[in-house]
Amino acid sequence: MTPRLDMIGLVVSDMAASLAFYRRLGLDIPAEADGEPHVEAVLPGGIRIGFDTEDVVRSFDPSWSRPSGDSRRDLAFLCDSPGEVDASYAELTEAGHTGHLKPWDAFWGQRYAVVLDPDGCGVSLFAAAAPAA
Repeated sequence: MTPRLDMIGLVVSDMAASLAFYRRLGLDIPAEADGEPHVEAVLPGGIRIGFDTEDVVRSFDPSWSRPSGDSRRDLAFLCDSPGEVDASYAELTEAGHTGHLKPWDAFWGQRYAVVLDPDGCGVSLFAAAAPAA
């Protein structure tokens, strides 16, 4: 038997703020989950994303401490078009989330942007770049 990826886990400092951010990116998470210490959502394709509060992680790993410095994880959300990258970036930053890289046409052929989630982790927004006119 070979292990298979089943869930991506995120440790969050404020569950409600984190879930609100990811709901804006289309994750279907019920509002009543905001007060829970552990929340899961099934993504298209069947992989789950899980959110745990820092207290939950410390309950089974007392040595855990909040990371410092730049994030080593990045989630990437595929958008349907370059315009959706721009619109999603604008919606998130207008809602008070920190923009890290404004939308731009990347040299690898994508419209690309990065917004930080409430814990400072990068969330990429991308789509295939518009064809040259």
